[in-house]
Amino acid sequence: MTAGTANWSFTQDDFTAITESLRRFLSETKSLCALLVDRSGQLVTTVGEASGLDTTTFATLTAADYSANDELAKLVGENDFSSLFHQGEKESIYVADIARRLLLVIIFDSRTTVGLVRLRMKDEIEELTLLVDRVFSRGRNGAAPEEHLLHGADDEIDKLFNW
Repeated sequence: MTAGTANWSFTQDDFTAITESLRRFLSETKSLCALLVDRSGQLVTTVGEASGLDTTTFATLTAADYSANDELAKLVGENDFSSLFHQGEKESIYVADIARRLLLVIIFDSRTTVGLVRLRMKDEIEELTLLVDRVFSRGRNGAAPEEHLLHGADDEIDKLFNW
């Protein structure tokens, strides 16, 4: 199941836990920015320094790049590639799959190495997978949504007009 086909939403606690995890990862690796993107290319969140980056377009292109690489993997007899690395002159990106639902994109420069990013990525993927699985299992189990803000408003309006 992909993120686009599921019924899910983040609570404030989910969002806080994910953001804290990404901030910790950026601090430990001295990376610039982390983006969480769903497989359809929708940006879920951005943490860190993304100055001048059109994150919406970047998220869309990252998802397309990852999907293309999934097809390349199949052509060489693999089910998929669990991560991608693109090295640039000034900045590089590392993309990893999270629970077959989201993509974690790390942007880093010469202050760190791909080795350190890869080393810390395993623990980050495990932590984010637990957090994301919790979110998706809530949606799949049909947990009752939080009470709607306007719940009961119809009754109150009726009372106003029926003196």
